[in-house]
Amino acid sequence: MIGGGYVGLVSGACFAEFGNDVAVVEADPAKLAALQEGRIPIFEPGLDRLVTENVAAGRLSFGSDIAAAVADAEAVFIAVGTPSRRGDGHADLSYVYAAAEQVARALRGYTVIVTKSTVPVGTGRRIAQIVRDTRPDLEFDVASNPEFLREGSAIGDFMRPDRVVIGTESERAREVMRRLYRPLFLIEAPILFTGLETAELTKYAANSFLAMKITFINEIADLCERVGADVHDVARGIGLDGRIGRKFLHPGPGFGGSCFPKDTLALVRIAQDAGAAARLVETVVAVNDARKAGMAMRVIAACGGNIRGRTIAVLGLTFKPETDDMRDSPSIPIVARLVEDGATVRAFDPEGTEQARPLLPGAVQYCQDAIDAATGADALVVVTEWNEFRNLAPAKLRAAMRGNVVVDLRNVYDPVAMRAEGFVYHSIGRPSTAE
Repeated sequence: MIGGGYVGLVSGACFAEFGNDVAVVEADPAKLAALQEGRIPIFEPGLDRLVTENVAAGRLSFGSDIAAAVADAEAVFIAVGTPSRRGDGHADLSYVYAAAEQVARALRGYTVIVTKSTVPVGTGRRIAQIVRDTRPDLEFDVASNPEFLREGSAIGDFMRPDRVVIGTESERAREVMRRLYRPLFLIEAPILFTGLETAELTKYAANSFLAMKITFINEIADLCERVGADVHDVARGIGLDGRIGRKFLHPGPGFGGSCFPKDTLALVRIAQDAGAAARLVETVVAVNDARKAGMAMRVIAACGGNIRGRTIAVLGLTFKPETDDMRDSPSIPIVARLVEDGATVRAFDPEGTEQARPLLPGAVQYCQDAIDAATGADALVVVTEWNEFRNLAPAKLRAAMRGNVVVDLRNVYDPVAMRAEGFVYHSIGRPSTAE
């Protein structure tokens, strides 16, 4: 497994749990040292136990030497980063191609080289060419095996997947992948074999469709506020239609994270380059960017249009609960604008504080818990729906705060209970009469 980041570490640990011998190669010295010392550099529920147990069993190891790790491997997964290329939104494949060349130089015999990273259509063909150019003598195949892991539930997603997609044109490669995923065949998980290009595109199409569902319900939420409807009832009403489904119909401040923003933008660029513009996805990107930028204005408006000198508590900084991932989190533009407009921001996140520090303005005060953040605040904003925020008693919040304004961007509280406690309560997509 080339790359010990989120995808590589989770996938490597899960493959080891399947009974495979897995060597994870990590180039970052600090991250590698942490892994070798038994410290997990990311937060993912259950991952620490899985890593510890498989290291103890001798099935999982960590190192920096690609040659030693891949020399006798049957399959080598490339799981390095593919960030958006600065300036044009295309996926930056420099790490992928560099890894492919290093792997090619180190291999000794037939191996399946698998892209686990999210890569644009055509990447597999390019990797095959790089390997052929580097090692004309080498017998190999290339496969695409995109990951569909949700942060916060990644281990369950790997062990009990909705589907596994494997793109390759070689029966020999298919057999290697079948053996690797044998435990999933035993539980009859759907395993879909496709061509390279199909597998590569499937990942982008899946993430873009889910991002589109989120953006759709966010726009419906805005409409609900204008006409007096309840977005939760609308979402339930349409989600009961089996053709639509209930998932990803939760209104909020816009999607973030390591996948949706990057992958929607990459799909737009792939489609433009292919001469088949994906206009729906283009709109999703634009609407989501505008939504995240505009959320701070909801807070400012709820505070009477001026927050200079006010203290605002922010609950939740990561892009979603059960992760420490701050990448493209809605909290970043929200907090930046609040600080820019003169507010004192007191923030708390159960797992994301250290990741947030370099991304948020230096003036932000980081607190020990939710009540600490709320203490003395004129207004409170819920950005991430951690369960511990849902369980906060309104009376306890009211006692801690100086003011009574709550802007709930995740709709975690009951409007009636909040109003009964004396809060001026603002939520997303619910009628004003309930606030």
